[in-house]
Amino acid sequence: MAKAKNKLRAIPGVDTILEAVKECALPRPLVVRTIREELKIVRKSKVIPKPEEITNAVKERLRDLELSKLQPVINGTGVLIHTNLGRSPITVPSNGGYTNLEIDLATGKRGKRAEYLETCLAELCGAEATMVTNNCAAALVLILRHLTAEKKEVVISRGELVQIGGDYRIPDILESTDARLKEIGTTNRTNLQDYSKAISKETGLILKVHRSNFFMEGFVGSPDRGELAALARKKRVPFVEDVGSGVFLPTESWANGHHEPTPKEVLKDGVDLACFSGDKMLGGPQAGIIAGKKRFIQALKRHPFFRALRCDKLILTSLQDAAEAYLKNQSDELPLHQCLTVDIKRLKKRADRLIKKLESSCIKVTVSESHSQIGGGSLPQALLPSIAIDFFPKGISLKEFAAQLRRQSTPVIGVISNQRFRLDLKTIFPEQDKLLIESITKIIPK
Repeated sequence: MAKAKNKLRAIPGVDTILEAVKECALPRPLVVRTIREELKIVRKSKVIPKPEEITNAVKERLRDLELSKLQPVINGTGVLIHTNLGRSPITVPSNGGYTNLEIDLATGKRGKRAEYLETCLAELCGAEATMVTNNCAAALVLILRHLTAEKKEVVISRGELVQIGGDYRIPDILESTDARLKEIGTTNRTNLQDYSKAISKETGLILKVHRSNFFMEGFVGSPDRGELAALARKKRVPFVEDVGSGVFLPTESWANGHHEPTPKEVLKDGVDLACFSGDKMLGGPQAGIIAGKKRFIQALKRHPFFRALRCDKLILTSLQDAAEAYLKNQSDELPLHQCLTVDIKRLKKRADRLIKKLESSCIKVTVSESHSQIGGGSLPQALLPSIAIDFFPKGISLKEFAAQLRRQSTPVIGVISNQRFRLDLKTIFPEQDKLLIESITKIIPK
């Protein structure tokens, strides 16, 4: 027992370790918390590490904690809508103080939340009305909770029961609302008759989910949206479509001729309600937008659950800026659209300038043609021509090279592929070039 106590006495105290990590920029309470967590593990271990080993373990924990802070990064992956990197890049709104969120400036009385934004979105979508939730999954849940309150069945094609990212699946989302799935057709083919036979007195809605994050080809088929809308009207059943990416501009010119349906097209075809994301092809912040028939929108706004799904002033302001950009024909000023439309020749010139400053005797740097992806569950078939910078470091592994870049004051995220570390310039903004050079220069072996 005495021997065990002597071992515990050898463990440095909190104050001792605090002095050793005093250079850490994290708030002191977080540093103290981290130290105590590490010491708790040490006390339970069979072999007590040396004091310097304990201190080094604390320093590593603190570095990892600091890296977990939400912060700007340089995206060199070539994936434009990168879910892990916050999806669409946006301009941070300036409305940090008080705003007229729910005050009518004309009367001085309480006003309607996001009234102007909803008007902008209605015009963009060609909709009677719109509303905004905190993401598209929330929008779909709200729609289902309302439309299946009495009639529980949701008619949906098996080929549209998609996984939308991580472990989130459309069937799981639907069932979380106590709705009952009525799957029809097969994975690859569903026809109008399948829908017609499935509709009953228990049908709350027909749900169509746009396959925006994958594609099928070969012996595949699904009914025309207009025909399905006509059937829904005949049967007096609401028709809802999860549009997915929510694009507002023609995609054929840069998406290999592939046409992505817009919310306006979907509603024009007869869909009662359409929902889509704000942080995908729209190029705005995370949000779920619902557009369609006014009577449905009004009912959704009255639903008690909607209050749990509302957006705050920062999201609404950012989305408002994006919507206005489209209405003013200034969508090319949105960061995402700058990435989409950047000229390949400009990228090549940037790449040539960068490698002159980056190449050294300890690292080989080359310029190569590459292809970027839209990402974020949008236009999976589209491969966009781009220019990449390839690094072949000496005296350091590619894995360690990438890890050190992630640990810089402005983290740099790239891709290891074919025995090289690659940075795609399509997703790196010109104003980030100086930071990029500084980050890479710091880790090049001397």
